[in-house]
Amino acid sequence: MSDYKTIRGVSTFTYEEKRSRFIATAAFADTEEKALAVLNGVRAANRTARHNVYAYVLQNGRTRYSDDGEPAKTAGTPVLEAIGHAELSDVIVVVTRYFGGILLGTGGLVRAYTAAASGALQQAELVSMRLVVDCSLQVPYALFEQVQRIILASGARLQEPVFADAVTLLWRMPAGKETALCASLSELTRGAAQVMVSAPSYAPF
Repeated sequence: MSDYKTIRGVSTFTYEEKRSRFIATAAFADTEEKALAVLNGVRAANRTARHNVYAYVLQNGRTRYSDDGEPAKTAGTPVLEAIGHAELSDVIVVVTRYFGGILLGTGGLVRAYTAAASGALQQAELVSMRLVVDCSLQVPYALFEQVQRIILASGARLQEPVFADAVTLLWRMPAGKETALCASLSELTRGAAQVMVSAPSYAPF
């Protein structure tokens, strides 16, 4: 499975067109449950709004969108296309519209929803997600610095070590690259190294 880009946390952006306000909320969501929780939260905070249009794209390929009462293809589709144009996954964008009393027409709606969604995504902090494993290894103090150098040379990202009777090293690295590192550590420790490796999962790296 390939790496992908998403956003961290939540970002918002407001766009105005002929007195109508379009408030876009973009949020990280890696499951449908999380996406719907964001949607319901925005709806609850904007009970008097005319529309709460949304679209989400999950890394597993699942996509969904809604015009929420706007003319077909003038709202949900532009929001979905804004996510696609940004090449993001595990993202939901909800655009809340407060009607200003002036009809915008289909072209105006498409422009407004596109601008609002794109603005929220541009404001967001981007994150690269990779398939990684988390590893840990306990070594005697005499081998600590040497083992630490080998781990860093592999391209792994070390966390703060835990110092007790021995030293526990903790690190994250791209999945698939741990086999060669484990072999090197086993050779250094003459087979005594017992590297604990987690199941692969997507995480920032």
